[in-house]
Amino acid sequence: MRSADSNTPPLPCTAAILAGGAAKRMGGATKALLEVGGRTILDTLVATLSGRFAEILLVAKEPEAFQAMQAGAPWRLVLDACPARSSLTGIRTALAQARTEHVFITACDTPLLRPALLSALLGHLRPEDDVVLPIKPDGYFEPLCALYSRRCLPHIEAQLEREDYKIIRFFDKVRVSPLPVETLLQADPDLLTFRNANTPEELELLRQTARTILSA
Repeated sequence: MRSADSNTPPLPCTAAILAGGAAKRMGGATKALLEVGGRTILDTLVATLSGRFAEILLVAKEPEAFQAMQAGAPWRLVLDACPARSSLTGIRTALAQARTEHVFITACDTPLLRPALLSALLGHLRPEDDVVLPIKPDGYFEPLCALYSRRCLPHIEAQLEREDYKIIRFFDKVRVSPLPVETLLQADPDLLTFRNANTPEELELLRQTARTILSA
């Protein structure tokens, strides 16, 4: 395992930002383009991911909001054309479009993604692993801050055919390597990575936290 402060992944990996949600509780806003800490969440995520991955994908259901931004962008826009709207369809699209065997998945509304946690996840990854993801202190997996191998694709596609959209449902069919809780807490003691903007109230809390971090 490599050291946690290295920026170079032991295996070439793609990063994918999932931007396909309807954002109903945010009034239909394009959450990736909301501002937190003086810039869009998308720009913040790209800055955090850059230099660590072979490529960054932006996975969208409605790509129109991003199409005008494509020229010179540090990400490649890909369309999630699956009929259903779920994070699992976004993961499926990212894996199908990736040019590497493993893909890191993150949601588009998590601007406080910690670089140290990225390093910990990448350092935990081995070629034979199909899913590498944190176990949180409450005992639950965090499947939207995780590495997936393309070997997951047939299991995801079979699950989607059954209209089963719970991400972890296929985990018993692949090799899962959880990141231990103690490693997670060393990398992100306050679990800032998992704070997202599902509601206007959560967005304001994110903005307050970002101001605190920037002023520290």
